[in-house]
Amino acid sequence: MRSQSPDQASPADTAARPGSAGEHLLQARHGSQDRARTFYDRQLLDHLNERMREFVGHQSMMFIATADRTGACDCSFRAGPPGFVHVLNQHTLLYPEYRGNGVNASLGNISENPQVGLVFIDFFRDIIGLHVNGRAAMVEPAELRDLDVPPAVHDAAAMPNGLRPERWVQVEVEEAYIHCSKHIPVLEAKDKHIHWGTDDARRKGGDFFEARQAPRPWVAAGETVVDLREQTAQIDLRDRRDRRDR
Repeated sequence: MRSQSPDQASPADTAARPGSAGEHLLQARHGSQDRARTFYDRQLLDHLNERMREFVGHQSMMFIATADRTGACDCSFRAGPPGFVHVLNQHTLLYPEYRGNGVNASLGNISENPQVGLVFIDFFRDIIGLHVNGRAAMVEPAELRDLDVPPAVHDAAAMPNGLRPERWVQVEVEEAYIHCSKHIPVLEAKDKHIHWGTDDARRKGGDFFEARQAPRPWVAAGETVVDLREQTAQIDLRDRRDRRDR
C-alpha cells in the first residue's frame, strides 16, 4: 500500500489507513475525511476480486502511469485483443509489451521505479473504470516458464499478423478501486484494421501535430532529421523485398 497518514492525523485515523500523506492532509484541510473514509472502506481493495478479474478479462485497452526515480511522470496507452491483460491470480496481472517506437518510456521508468498506476475504462459496454496500482517488473518471454504461466497466455497474445510480445510486465496489485461512471462517455466501437507493430509513418499518424520541423534543444542546428516521406518509402521498399523473398 502507499504511505500512511502524517503525524498530524488523529491516532484513530492513522490505523493502517490507505492512501498517501498528501491526500490525508488535503482531506483534513477541505473537510472530506468522512467521504474519503467511506471510499476507503467500501470501494478500495488490496487485491482483485472476482468481479474485477472478470472486468479486466474483457478489456482491450488501458492507460499506464509511471515515473522515473526523480518523480518525472509519463502516461501511456496500451491496447490488444480483449483480455490482453491477463489476471494470473487476485494479486497479479501480466500484460504484453509489443513492438513500439523504441523509446521505452514506460519500461525505462519501471526499471528505475516499479510503482505503476493502471486505468481500465470500458467506454462501450459497462461504462465504468477500474484503477489498479502496484509494483511492476519486466519479464522476458523465456522467463514466463519460471512464473508458471500457462502457454495459452503467450499464444493468446499473438496478433493476427503474427506479431508476438517482445517482453511482458508483471504487476503485483497493491490497490484496486472503481472509477465512477458519471463522467465516462458512451462510445461506439468502429471496425478498424490495426497494423500491429508497423513502422509505416503514415499508419502511425505521420506528423499529425506538425512537430517535425520545430527546433529542439537536443538537436544541433543543421543536423539532418529523417524525412517522414523518405522513411515511409524505405519501409515500403523493405516490405516489398520481404514479400518477394518469402
